[in-house]
Amino acid sequence: MSRMRSPLLDRPGAVEADGLDAGVAAHYGSDLREQRALVAGKAFVDLSHREVVTITGPDRLTWLHALTTQYFEGLTPGTSTTALLLSPTGHVEHVMYGVDDGETFWLHTEPGAAAALVEWLQKMVFMSRVEIADVTDDYAIVWRPGPAPADGPLTRSGADSLGGHEVFLPRAELAGLEGPAAGVWAYEALRIEAGNPRFGLDMDERAIPNELGWLGVGVHLDKGCYRGQETVARVNNLGRPPRRLVRLHLDGSVDHLPAHGYAVRVGDKQVGFIGSAARHHELGPIALALVKRNVDPEVVIEVVAEDQPTVTATQEVLVDPEVGLHVRSRL
Repeated sequence: MSRMRSPLLDRPGAVEADGLDAGVAAHYGSDLREQRALVAGKAFVDLSHREVVTITGPDRLTWLHALTTQYFEGLTPGTSTTALLLSPTGHVEHVMYGVDDGETFWLHTEPGAAAALVEWLQKMVFMSRVEIADVTDDYAIVWRPGPAPADGPLTRSGADSLGGHEVFLPRAELAGLEGPAAGVWAYEALRIEAGNPRFGLDMDERAIPNELGWLGVGVHLDKGCYRGQETVARVNNLGRPPRRLVRLHLDGSVDHLPAHGYAVRVGDKQVGFIGSAARHHELGPIALALVKRNVDPEVVIEVVAEDQPTVTATQEVLVDPEVGLHVRSRL
C-alpha cells in the first residue's frame, strides 16, 4: 500500500492502480496509447509510490561497497547503479536503484520497502561516517524516456534497459508537471518486454541473483566479500541456477491476464510461477515467470489458476539454462 496518494491521480481519466502500485495511476484512459507515447518519447510515468532513501557522509561509498553486491569504490558523481542486499545464504532481500551526486547517494526502492531497508542499514553503520534517511515524504520518482538532459535535476539513467531515466523530484513539484502522463500499466509492459525483474513480484523469498539475470547488472563479479557472496560465486562458477527467469508470450485468445503467483505447468507438473503480466502494444499479452532450470525452452507451457481458464504460452529465454556449464567443463 502506498504511503500517499499522487496528485496526478486528479488528472482527467486517471484510474488508480492496485496492489503494490497503489497510489499512482494505472492508466489515464488507454494504457496501449500511453505505451506508444512512451516509445515515441512523448510522455512520462509517475512512479511517486516508490520510496526514496539518501545516504550521506564521507564513508558512504566504501561502506556500501562492503555491504552490497555492487562495486561502489570510486563511483563517480552522476553514475547510475543497481545494488542488492543478500541474506547470508545468498537470497535477495533488498534491491536499490541509485546515483551519487558527489555528496549523497540517492536511491529508490519498492513501495513499502524503505523502512526495513533503513532499519537494516542503520544497524550496520558501526564506526562509519554515514547518515541514512528515508526522504519519501519530500522526494518522488518520475520516469521519462530518452537520455537525461545534462543540466536537469538529479537522474538515474542508462541502467534500466528501457532507454529512459529516473528523475529524483521534490514531491511538491509533482502536481505541476507538464505534458502527457502514462500510467504504470504502460511502464510495466515495457519493463516486462525488457526482461527486467521486479522485487516483490518476479521472485520469491528463495530467489538468488543468478536466477534473475542480475549478474553484471546488480552483482559485480570482481569485487571483494559481501554477505551472500559464497552462494552467488558457487552457482556462477561451479553450477547452474536451480531456476531461471523467462519471458512468456501468452495466448491472446483468453481475455484475462494471469495474476502474480499463478502456477506454470508442463503437463500435470508445476514448474514455476507467474511474476508480473501486461498487455504490450505490439507483442500482445506477455509475462515474466520463474521456472525450473531444466524446463525445455522449446516446450509450450500452461498457466493455471483454479478460477480462470488455462492459458498456453511460449517461452523466450532471458537467463541461459546452461549458465556455469562452460566453467564446469574446464575443471
